[in-house]
Order: sequence, then structure tokens, then C-alpha cells
Amino acid sequence: MSRTSDQMELREEDIRKHYPAAAALLLGFDHTPRIGKGKDAPEVERSAGIGTRRRFRTTTPGLVTRSTARPEGVQLIARIEAADGDDPLVSPAQASVMNGLRRALAIALALAETYGAQVGLAELKRANLEGALPPDRKTEFAELLSAEALITLHVFANATAFLLSPHLGEVSVEVGEVEEVLTDNGQLALHGALWELDQDISAFAGDDARLVATVCAFAEQVMEKVALRAQNAARLEPFTGAAWKVEADDFQIRGFTPARAAKGSVLTMTFKKPHEVVGNHIAKYQALRLSKMLMAYDFERHLNPFAELGGFIFTFMGDGAPGTGKTTLIQMMAGLLKGYCDNAGYPFRYQNFGIDNIDSYQGKSGQNAKAFVQGVLDPNVIGFGTIDDIDQIAGKRGDRQSSAGQQEVTAVFMEAFAGANTVVRGNCTFGMFSNFPENVDDALRQRAGARFLVDGPQTREDYIDILHLLMGRKHDIPLGDHELYAAQEIRRAVARSFESHNRPHEEGLIGVYERVEAEIGRLDTIAKLGTYLKAIQEADPRFTGRAIKNITDAVKVRAMDFELPDEWMEEPDLFLFKDYETKAGMIEELRQPITVEMVVQEINRYADSEFRYADKSDEVAIANMVRDMQRTEAAKRRYLEGKNG
Repeated sequence: MSRTSDQMELREEDIRKHYPAAAALLLGFDHTPRIGKGKDAPEVERSAGIGTRRRFRTTTPGLVTRSTARPEGVQLIARIEAADGDDPLVSPAQASVMNGLRRALAIALALAETYGAQVGLAELKRANLEGALPPDRKTEFAELLSAEALITLHVFANATAFLLSPHLGEVSVEVGEVEEVLTDNGQLALHGALWELDQDISAFAGDDARLVATVCAFAEQVMEKVALRAQNAARLEPFTGAAWKVEADDFQIRGFTPARAAKGSVLTMTFKKPHEVVGNHIAKYQALRLSKMLMAYDFERHLNPFAELGGFIFTFMGDGAPGTGKTTLIQMMAGLLKGYCDNAGYPFRYQNFGIDNIDSYQGKSGQNAKAFVQGVLDPNVIGFGTIDDIDQIAGKRGDRQSSAGQQEVTAVFMEAFAGANTVVRGNCTFGMFSNFPENVDDALRQRAGARFLVDGPQTREDYIDILHLLMGRKHDIPLGDHELYAAQEIRRAVARSFESHNRPHEEGLIGVYERVEAEIGRLDTIAKLGTYLKAIQEADPRFTGRAIKNITDAVKVRAMDFELPDEWMEEPDLFLFKDYETKAGMIEELRQPITVEMVVQEINRYADSEFRYADKSDEVAIANMVRDMQRTEAAKRRYLEGKNG
């Protein structure tokens, strides 16, 4: 995968010339903390009963607001070497951290120098040293220095996290919020960051595993805080509007977006083949097609032709009763993607966000959700993220029974799936699964662009197939008069499933459909279809503009109602390794025209799901109220019996 056309190379010689300066920073420097407070142990009393002397507080005007902290010697190399106790030898992990920090510092200094040359900061620095800085350029000079500091800090933290990520283990460390973020200039910014890193290593890194985890956690916190500062900072356009790549490390710098090492996750799940997913025809068909769609992603352009042409499913929701095959569907799709990626040599990353990611620590659940989303969104991998039992994980807003952690997760997912900053590249998809979708927040549920009804086996043939499948081969019972798995032939089954949506299924929607059809006749024009949509909205106010977008997206998916040939997956040179324009042209040739029947079926399919959720939600609420009333009545009766007795 070669470098993208919009990237500039950060040359190796420009990086290595900063190695001496980076090494000097690691060896030692003095820094007086301005904002941060050291994590030293409390001072020990000199003798019993006599406390330490109170700190002198000056009454001189002006001095009271000046920092009284003493300059501290920061010697990171010595601190890292002491992380494992008394071992006199440097361990491989310690050496990796030292080399990673030196490399990250050099990259940050090189990019800051490049930025300074682009915006004229280098000339302003020289003029300032000579005392010849024009007064009318002092504001510009200060803004450029602040921008340089933010860029230096973020690139340093970004490179550190990227370079050390292969050395991370299972240990995690919470270093807390970074405080010593200084934006006077790049050099002082690094001094502040390295001082705080020194404090964190001293406090948290008791062994090699915790050392790497501490440095990476610190880098993540720095990136997060600097990115927030950068939102309101001036003169950052030359940095945010360009991209750089360090070829030796395959490290990409794109503004204040964290880079991620293109590593796939090791999957240990049991994969299922398509014929082992019995029933669930539409869900299975869409999962199969989505798996192949993802493989069309172009790693050079960082874009998928399906995302540009329409028909790409970024988020979907699978709902159904317990035991209908949601987990099997996940296993099938993950297995397909893993096989395709292994064959093409692409990194594949599967992640599941489960209930164990909800944390009682305030803010941690949101951080976990954000890390999950960012890991799957990584443009350098093919990603598949699942959120199983989302009704238990993401809380409904306004629901007093939802914990703060669940509310945080809901907010993160809503922003990630359809927020102002959401970018759909087409390299990943998110699947939300639930037995009780009516308990999912309405706005979050509507962010699912596609709906997979996972209803399990339905026909006689389905039940014969699933019985034969689960019985295995260690028996002598004859099959009988049945063509095994013929009913699972996808295209035929899907055609039947789609045709069944020519009319609605849910009772509430059937009434709306029949009334509209009686008033205006067959739904065969845009105006009539719009009238039907308005009638649905009058029956269910939650049927908003986002619902219309989801329906039109589903229609576009139907227009792409073709399956990329298996040969294209098996022999990557036929399609996967083609350039972006060629792939887009090959897909365009397979596109089918949009018909009225497609639109009606997708309206009914989506509206059916919303009515189904609403009916279930209302029924659950009514049942709960009835149960509460019965309890109250029983308690009252028992109380009166006891009082009279």
C-alpha cells in the first residue's frame, strides 16, 4: 500500500538531525512547573509531635501570584532505568521506551521546524532574537508560537503512542488528566510534557509492563487535551490541511487525528459458514454483501467506492428474540471478513463492546466507548465492531434506571455514528444487536442505517435444516424426503423475503397503508410515496427525517443488489488490488435501476421495525403498570386483613 497522493514525506534525514536534541531532553533538563503539581510522597515529620514548618507566604504585591515551585531536574532516562527496581541492566522494554521517546521527540521537532518554515516563524524568531521584531507582528508571532507548541506536543504524543503500541500488553494504567500543557513555544511545551511524564512514571510504573502502559496512557491524554485546545487556536491551517508520512515507521500525521498502528486483532471465535446460518435470509444476505463491500476499500485513497456511489452500510441493527441467531450472524460475518482479509493481505480488526466496558469510574465508560470506536474506524484496517445487547449497554436518555456510564456510552455512540464530525470512509461497519430494541434510545436506534430482522428459522425446511445441522454426523438417522439446505439458497430466499414487504406486516402500519392506498391509489410516484411517509409520521411522530434517510440509503443498497463475484475475493488481482477509479467503474457497471417496488418495500420494512419497537415498548410499559397496580392492590388487601384481624 503506497503513500497517498495528498501526503508529504517527512524525510528521514530531517528527523535524524534532531536526534542529539531529543537525546539531550531525555538525559536531563531543569523545569519549574507552572500548572502541574508533583506526585511526590508527603513530607515526613522530623520528630514525634512536631510537624513540618508552614510554607512562607509572601505579602509583597505581585509576588503572591508567582509560582513558588522550585526548578526540578528531569532525567527521564534515569527514571526509566529505575522503573524495575534495582536491576542494573536496561531491559528490552525500557530500551524500547527510550528509543520510542527519542524517535517521537525527533519527529515532533522535525515537523515543528517544517511548520515554522512554511509560515515564516523561523524568520520571526530570528528577528525577535535580534530585537528587530516589528510591533505590528507581535500578535502574529505569539499566535504562531502557540500553534507550534500545540503541533509539537500532539505530534510527540501521537508518535509515542504509535511507536510503543506494539509493546503494549494487557496491563492498563490510569494516569489522570494531563495538567502541564504549556503553549508558549515548542521547546517549553516539550519541557512541560516530559516533566509530567517523569512524574507519572515515578508514580505508576513499577515494572516494565506498567512502564509501557503509563507512557502510552500519558500520550493518549496529551493528544486528547491538545486536540481540545487546538479547536480554538489560530494559524493551524497549514498543519491541519496537510498530511505527512514517516516512511520508516509507516507513521501518518493528519492534523490532530491520532494515528493507529495497522494491526489486526487475533480472533479466537468459532466461525460459521453461510449455510450454517439457518433462516434470517435478508440479514444473512446483507451481511454477505456488506462483507464484500468492505473489501472494496481503497487503502491509498482511504475511501470505498460504495461509500461514494451509495449503498454502503455504516451502521446496522440486528434485532430478534433470544436464540434466533444473532451471535451466529456475527460469527459468519467476522469469519468471512477474516478469510477475505487474510487472502488479500489486509489487516482486519474485530472488536466487541460489551457490558464489561461499562465502568463505575466517572468518565471511564465514555473513554472506553471512544477507544472502541476509534479502533474500528482506523483507516489503515478493515474494521468490524459489534455492540451486543446494546439495550443493556447504552442507556436511554432520561431513564432514571440508566447509570451515568450508560448515558456516556449513548452520547459517544450517537456522535460517532451520525455526528457533525462523522466521516464514512467505507473501511468499517458497526453492528448493534439486541433482544429488546425498544429499550434502546430512539435517537441512537435511528442512527442504524439498516435493520436486520433476525427471526431465526421460519419454515418447515428451515427447521429440518437446523435439526440436521445441530445433530452433527454421529448418528444413523436417515434424512428423509428433503433437499438439505436448499431453502438456505440465499438469492431465492431473499427474493421471497423482499416480496413479502410489498405490504406492511405490523397491524398499526397496515391500517395506515390501506387508508393511504384507498385515498390516492397505488403508490407509484414520488408524490404518493411522500404522502405515505407523511401518514406514517402522523401515526408515529418518531418517524423523522433521519428515518427517510435510512430508507433511501436502503434503497441505494438495493440498487447495488448484486454480489461481488467470489473470484474477486479469491484472486485479489482481479478487483481488490485495482486502483480506485477502476474499482469504482467495475462496481458502476453492476448497478441496477431503482424501482417503485424497491422503495415501497424498504419503506414498509423500516416502518414495520419502528412500529414493532413502539408496540413492544408500549406493551412493556403497560404490563409494568398493571403489575405495579396489582402489587398495590394486594398490599392494601393484606394490610386491611391484618388490621381487621
